[in-house]
Amino acid sequence: MHYTQEMMLQSTSGYCMPFEERDKDVEMSLGYGRQKHPKTGEMFFHHGIDFKARRYILAALATGTVSGIGSDAVHGVYQVIRYGDYEVTYSHLSNVFVNFGQPVKAGQVVSVSDELLHMEVKFKGQELNPLEFLTMLYGNVKAMQKNGNVFTPEFVTIDLDVHNMYDKDQKEVEDLMMRFYPSYMEDMLHGTYTVPKHTEQALRNIFTVSAMKEYFYETLPSMANPLGMGTRSIPLAEKVQNLLIGDFLNYLALRHQIFLSSLSTLEKKKPKT
Repeated sequence: MHYTQEMMLQSTSGYCMPFEERDKDVEMSLGYGRQKHPKTGEMFFHHGIDFKARRYILAALATGTVSGIGSDAVHGVYQVIRYGDYEVTYSHLSNVFVNFGQPVKAGQVVSVSDELLHMEVKFKGQELNPLEFLTMLYGNVKAMQKNGNVFTPEFVTIDLDVHNMYDKDQKEVEDLMMRFYPSYMEDMLHGTYTVPKHTEQALRNIFTVSAMKEYFYETLPSMANPLGMGTRSIPLAEKVQNLLIGDFLNYLALRHQIFLSSLSTLEKKKPKT
């Protein structure tokens, strides 16, 4: 398909690919159009493309708005984001971070894939081959990088002035989360990594005391702030962030022998739980 000037995607926040491949080329497992079903072997029309992207963090492609969230028997949990006249659907998701009607910008983390990622694209309601759309998007990303505009996806955060003991390492921590957070969650799910008892107990105590003091539901809950935390909850959020980031770094040290660059040699040798 030849993209006309009208079809070029406009974005005030720049452009981003849906996910970052891990030290290899992107691998598409099923293309658009008439395809042979991978399980039944029957021919069928595939309305999108599939990627082998197990537990991948997914980013918004440009400036847009979440226009749909749902679940069905064919696509599982799905999320639709409108970018101008384009609508892009991510399907087979394990988690969604940005709710219906919320704005997004290029590179913002919006969801996490499950066993694979199914992607569909429409322009003014007409179905397109997502691969052609991604080719156009990739050209925009490369042009942006050539001009020196390079960034990494941003994690959804509560809009409060929250600080923690890892503020000086924030960029490094976020980069590590981009690479290892899905593995961290998966290892906890399967029991190959267990949160230390003292960390679990500290979290229980914090939330129990906070509930008694009515710190929750000061504001309208949202996907990014499900407990409706307000300014009174800032000390709580700081304590929880310290515990959760500390446990994630503990996991990296135990399972991957990865440490923050700011740690001294002595600190790296301290016994881990």
